[in-house]
Amino acid sequence: MRAAARLAGFQELETPSVESLELYRVKSGEGISSQLWGFQDKGGRDVALAPESTPSVARIYAERAKAEPLPVKWFTVSKLWRYEEPQAGRGREFVQFNLDIFGAAGVEAEVELLAAASLLLDQAGAAGLYAFRLNDREVLESLAKLLGATDRPRFFRALDNRRKVPAEAFRAELRGAGLSEANIERLVELVDHGPEGVDPAESTAFLAQLDALALPEPGPAGVARLRRILELLPRTGIEDRVRLDLSIVRGFDYYTGPVFEAFAREGDARSLFGGGRYDRLIELFGGPPTPACGLAIGDMTLELLLRSHDRWPEGEPPLDTYVVAVSPELIPVAIEWVAKLRRAGISADGDLLGRSLSRQLKEAARRRARRAILVAPREHARGVVVERDLTTGAQRECRPEELLPAA
Repeated sequence: MRAAARLAGFQELETPSVESLELYRVKSGEGISSQLWGFQDKGGRDVALAPESTPSVARIYAERAKAEPLPVKWFTVSKLWRYEEPQAGRGREFVQFNLDIFGAAGVEAEVELLAAASLLLDQAGAAGLYAFRLNDREVLESLAKLLGATDRPRFFRALDNRRKVPAEAFRAELRGAGLSEANIERLVELVDHGPEGVDPAESTAFLAQLDALALPEPGPAGVARLRRILELLPRTGIEDRVRLDLSIVRGFDYYTGPVFEAFAREGDARSLFGGGRYDRLIELFGGPPTPACGLAIGDMTLELLLRSHDRWPEGEPPLDTYVVAVSPELIPVAIEWVAKLRRAGISADGDLLGRSLSRQLKEAARRRARRAILVAPREHARGVVVERDLTTGAQRECRPEELLPAA
């Protein structure tokens, strides 16, 4: 995933594991304290183990804003901690992969995020297993006005929980948010598009349906952003994996424009990760007004998805070459071979325990090496080695230059 992020032009940023407790209160308010591993350091300051990367990234960007050429595209791979009950897909200690773009006000940044996220997931082995649900917070704000929601937080919570509760419970929450029965029916019609949202083939008609509602401001701008994103997605080749879905909320105050979630295409269609636009974040940390958007991928949900389809890689990546010293006096030559291969960019290893030929070959098989290079007395005397394919068992004599890439 790191390699895929770099392919997409993102640069890695390292963030601290311990930050001031106030940093998280700035972004999320006092309520965040219940999920923090917080404590006082030896100087009597309130600090916490990082529960997320975004506040640290925002703080760092705010400090560097005047020096960074735009747009800034950063990725982070961070170990994080949250004080909560461990369960499937959630743990007290986990790793999160973040992508953030600062300084790009247009939806081209959201398209870039979705394209980069697809590249990351495909490279990690999840190709064909996921899709994205897309929405816009300003469309939701306008719907709340249009439909007469008197309790906006409850209205948003009802939408956010739509897939988690029975239909009647969803309607009851909407009633509690102030919607009339007629407006509840109007909303249900808009959000009732099955577990995956609006099919790409129907997205044009769905956006026209939103236009026909005559949404109050700022809804029309949100609809225009969704339309522009859908126009650009075919250029990236991922248009078939993006759905419109008005039930995607992604936090009540944090996001300011397009929002999205990735979800598993099979099984319970559970959410894998989410993200969106947060244009007011940098200002919270003392920086200049800066358009921004990003996403965060947790390792646990991705692992569950890959394991459920037998795509989780077991153990370390396989070794390319295992170098075998057939006799003890050739151990120095084997060490030299290992060093040459590594300098040439080939993953290589050799025996450190003085094992027999058969045991060295067993170790090569255990390491899933593609091949073994056997350094044997007679062949070494003639200036050659034996290359053995560990899948087929075929072997041949080679001169050293045949086994190393051309300079």
